[in-house]
Amino acid sequence: MGYKLSNEQVNELFQNLKKDYRIFAPKRFKKQGRYSDTDIIRYDEVDMVEDIVYKEKSHYSAKEVLTPINQTIFYFTEDEFKESKLKDNRGILIFLRPCDINAIERQDKIYLENGFEDFFYKRIRDKVKFIMMECVEGWDTCFCTAMNSNKTDNYSMAVRFEDDGLLFEVKDKEFDSYFIKRPEADFQVQFIEKNQAEVNVPKIPNKEVLKKVKEHPMWKEYDKRCEGCGSCTVACPTCTCFTTMDVMYNENANVGERRRIMSSCNIDGFDQVAGGHIFRSTVGDRMRYKVLHKVYDFKERFGENMCVGCGRCTSRCPQFISMTATINKLNNAVTEIINEK
Repeated sequence: MGYKLSNEQVNELFQNLKKDYRIFAPKRFKKQGRYSDTDIIRYDEVDMVEDIVYKEKSHYSAKEVLTPINQTIFYFTEDEFKESKLKDNRGILIFLRPCDINAIERQDKIYLENGFEDFFYKRIRDKVKFIMMECVEGWDTCFCTAMNSNKTDNYSMAVRFEDDGLLFEVKDKEFDSYFIKRPEADFQVQFIEKNQAEVNVPKIPNKEVLKKVKEHPMWKEYDKRCEGCGSCTVACPTCTCFTTMDVMYNENANVGERRRIMSSCNIDGFDQVAGGHIFRSTVGDRMRYKVLHKVYDFKERFGENMCVGCGRCTSRCPQFISMTATINKLNNAVTEIINEK
């Protein structure tokens, strides 16, 4: 069912929804960006439709709602431990684009379908419902069509932003009661069909080619360019790397809390193991690991690319390393290796 609501009516809807749900959407934070006097757009709780930034791509994804940057998982004393509790038991509604819905589905595979169910992820994920923001144009760093993440039917509601209000498609019957006596309207969701950026995702046919790809000289380029800062992976909606840290409350080392903290496989020392061995000692090695995981390893396990083509990694890289260019270089390297045989 479709509805047309003015901005004022949407704000009334939000007030009704907020009795049962927390509402998250891309939100502007002024003068908190990377450079002086620049803004940043990231996901946060919103109260009004005017809070939602929909004409620009958010710098960070909605994954922060499900996997916070800093998350207490349990408290401990000398004799026992106690799992942390959610501070708010309401449901969660997230405004997000098709690529980001697909990204959360990728996260579901890691946290819920990978042989072990992550309790701390699941307890939040079970509360989440999606409000899909229609996206038909994209931006110059997007390549969602190449990753088959430009479309989805996994949403409770869909919206199209107009100058004087929002068009709603309501799929989930749970929300029908919120739209009683609201003006109906025809609304057919549309999806982007072609990106500005063209990306050729490589097809690595066998382990022999994969081994040569890992040894290809293209990765040495990133020893000079990549800083290993992890900005790309923090912004990425599908990266799930984290580390843990114990926080002690006082001089008693047996009382405190354990936190799960977002991390990055791009950072030096992330893969260091007992004895001091590091598996990927250069930034080029770490770049290779990340890129192949996005377009090969994850697909071998789950049947689809991990990368959803949102382009945030390209936008956030301080050295202007383009993920689209990197994937195309990888495709050329694979083609070169196959033709050598």
